[in-house]
Amino acid sequence: MIRLIGIDIDGTLLDSRGHLPDANREAIYEAVAAGIHVALVTGRSYPFARPVADTLPAALTLIVSSGAVERSMDGTVLARRLLDRRVAESVLAATLPYRDHAALIFDRDETNQIVFETMNWEHPGRKAYWLRNHHLIGQAVPLEDALVEDPIEVMFNGAAVAMRELADSLRRDPRGLSRRSPQAKADWAVSLTEYVHRDFSLIDVTAPTATKGHALAWRAGQLGLSRDEVMAVGDNFNDVEMLEYAGTPVLIANAVEGLRRPGWHVTGHQDADGLAQAIRELALGPRLS
Repeated sequence: MIRLIGIDIDGTLLDSRGHLPDANREAIYEAVAAGIHVALVTGRSYPFARPVADTLPAALTLIVSSGAVERSMDGTVLARRLLDRRVAESVLAATLPYRDHAALIFDRDETNQIVFETMNWEHPGRKAYWLRNHHLIGQAVPLEDALVEDPIEVMFNGAAVAMRELADSLRRDPRGLSRRSPQAKADWAVSLTEYVHRDFSLIDVTAPTATKGHALAWRAGQLGLSRDEVMAVGDNFNDVEMLEYAGTPVLIANAVEGLRRPGWHVTGHQDADGLAQAIRELALGPRLS
């Protein structure tokens, strides 16, 4: 029986216009009423994830920044898995050719949550984000000067092919990218989110335990649950680890190409209430039968 559901936000909970469908909201309320704990598990940071949850049950938890931070709906910090600043320095040293694509993300609710060096915010993939959130974005030259505390992550964004190549390099052998990078690849985790239709991708370089899979497993442990009691719903590569952890992994029909695995469930499209369908059929259905 499902007792915990981890739900990705973009591409899963929200439709393609960025709206929360009524059917998805209602299904989450039904799940919570049935005694199921629901966690939103997202690459968004807390300030960007929290407004999405405004009309959802107060019992939810928010696993944000790809698993680096977990908070309750009132903002109380339940867990933090930050990237050691010395490791962040090594990542930056190893990726100097990508400095125009790089930023540091911190667990801050106010200014300088995101710090960049030379990123072009007029880029079509970034401009709307800048217009909405520029009050949270600061600049440091060089970027290393911003590392006055441990960050959540080093973030890169840009064209899909370039970001996939960078992600592969960081996973394969980060030391090969720069002789000035002494750290071993086990010191960080790499998560890739692709929006191929926009030719735009995001890379999150975090602490090894700051992944959606680790965070969902930790939440299950706090609730005394086994993985067989966990369902996860996602649509992108940064959801793979939590989908692999969950006893009931579910892909939204609009999931990126290459994400499907044998035995994984596939539900409806994000624009056809796919999340609500999955909750009612796979989590609530057994309770009603």
